[in-house]
Formats: sequence, C-alpha cells, structure tokens
Amino acid sequence: MLKSMKGTLDVGDPRTWWQAALEQLNAAPLMLRPEHIDAMHGLPDGHKDPFDRALIAQAVAERLTLVSADRDMARYKTAGLRLVR
Repeated sequence: MLKSMKGTLDVGDPRTWWQAALEQLNAAPLMLRPEHIDAMHGLPDGHKDPFDRALIAQAVAERLTLVSADRDMARYKTAGLRLVR
C-alpha cells in the first residue's frame, strides 16, 4: 500500500490487489507473531526498512524461502535466511 501510494509500485488498486494476489497464488497471509519478533530482534544490523526486516524474520522463524529482488537481503543468509532472487 505504501509503495503504491508513493508511486514506486504499480499494482492497480492496492485495496483489491492483495486479495486477488492471494487467490491467484492460492496463498494465505502470514500474521506477525511473537516468534517473528524474537527472530527480528536476533537479526544482524544492515537493513533499515522495518517491513523488510519483518519479512526476513518471518521467513527465518518459519523456515520459509523469501523471494526478493533486493540484493541487501543476501546478507541475512548468516541468520538462516533462505533467499531466492
């Protein structure tokens, strides 16, 4: 939503895009839970975007693979992040 409002991400109407994307991917949203906060606290410094840090922490805590074009995320492999670019 924030990137769409800033004009850096074109997804059409962001209010409907999220639901449509979840349905097309047959995916479910992952809520931020206490173990994700714990994983976020243990991440090394480096990435200043709090939303990206939350995604990284969720992927680490849930043992998920994070798909991202952000080259800065590669530094979190030492924290257990599985990353596909």
